[in-house]
Amino acid sequence: MNRKRDLLKSLKIFENRLVVVVGAGVSGLAACRFLLSLGARVRLVDAKPDLSADVLLKVTPNPSSAGLTLEAGPHSAAQFADAHLVVLSPGVPVKKLASVLAEVEPWRIVAEMEFASWFLDEPVIAITGTNGKTTTTTLVGHILEHAGLTPFMGGNIGTPLCDYLMADAPADVLVIEISSFQLQNCRTFAPRVAALLNFSANHLDYHLDMEEYLAAKLNLFGRQDHGCVAIAPEGMRHGLEARNFTKARRDYFTADTDFRCPGLPGAHNRENIAAAWRMVRPFGVTEAQAREAIAAFEALPHRIQPVGEAAGVLFVNDSKATTLDSVAAAVRSFDRPVRLLLGGVFKGGVVADILPALQERVVSVGLFGASREVFEPVLAPHFPVAWDQILEDAVRRQFALARPGDVILLSPATASFDAYSGYTERGRDFARVAAALMDEQNEGNQP
Repeated sequence: MNRKRDLLKSLKIFENRLVVVVGAGVSGLAACRFLLSLGARVRLVDAKPDLSADVLLKVTPNPSSAGLTLEAGPHSAAQFADAHLVVLSPGVPVKKLASVLAEVEPWRIVAEMEFASWFLDEPVIAITGTNGKTTTTTLVGHILEHAGLTPFMGGNIGTPLCDYLMADAPADVLVIEISSFQLQNCRTFAPRVAALLNFSANHLDYHLDMEEYLAAKLNLFGRQDHGCVAIAPEGMRHGLEARNFTKARRDYFTADTDFRCPGLPGAHNRENIAAAWRMVRPFGVTEAQAREAIAAFEALPHRIQPVGEAAGVLFVNDSKATTLDSVAAAVRSFDRPVRLLLGGVFKGGVVADILPALQERVVSVGLFGASREVFEPVLAPHFPVAWDQILEDAVRRQFALARPGDVILLSPATASFDAYSGYTERGRDFARVAAALMDEQNEGNQP
């Protein structure tokens, strides 16, 4: 049982109070469920005007009798005027709601992650960074489990914290992936162990500039005290120390580690592994336990994931690579020629910055979908570049050019929303095309 939740429920702090939840995504719906369990009345608001009231059935089978209502469409000040608390889903920027929240006291506005953290008894490992968060979160949970502990893995991936609080299945350690969106609206969240994996241009379509983006990331460390651990890259030590960014004990990492994991190639993954080892040490995990667990870990789907081979050409799905830095890291993971697939909704950064990494391995570039105007002017002077409207045509074009030993790498450096529901659907489409090419190749080789 969750003692803090039960205490607040018994004190009736939320009973019959109106809480407004902004955003009808997975985390927003989880917050609705948890608030109803505390006796609150919940108003779910979402800017999408065509959002069906059926979404409330994902929260409770009887929304009206449970005290749950939906208001879809453009936000207004009236939606928030009588709120005891406003809970923001990840990805809901406060600055875009500034006019309608002007009369709401700032302390009443809280991120879903922050709200859930008020009820936690368990120690938390919180992981942020521009790239590698999901892989490292999963790896940390894998190591803890191998060492005999019961971890919960969630937050920005998988299960929201509010759903964990409802489950009454306590874990020994909570391993939380947390984004800059969530951190920007946190004021009291103080994990036992906090890690910043890396930092580079991303989400500049959301954040005002790089300084605001970094400040959001560093918000993870702001409430830690001397009993906590803050983990960060050695390359950021000077800048972070100059900011006096935390009161926690600092632990910096590099890619210089002798832990080996065949499922996680590349220097960027060696850094993630080194960071993961530092995260689990405070929980009694031995080096031998960590070494065994890391060696057995396999890459996650859509993250430098081989999906097949045809005519000696390897197809690799790195659809999760939505930033320029992650593309550079993926390309550097290979010691063979790479035919790189790029395209989608560009989120910011300087394309020229990744030219040195690409020039080491890339032999051709296939662009697809949106952002041709971003990539082609920079890359065309250095590589053969072609553009296709859809991913399948780009894959087939690169396969026609490929030679045995080449890698066709989907590492798009973008969000996928010009053509797909998310990076997962994009990665599955790439795997589908690869499978079709493999089948065609096999049929052609039959006598």
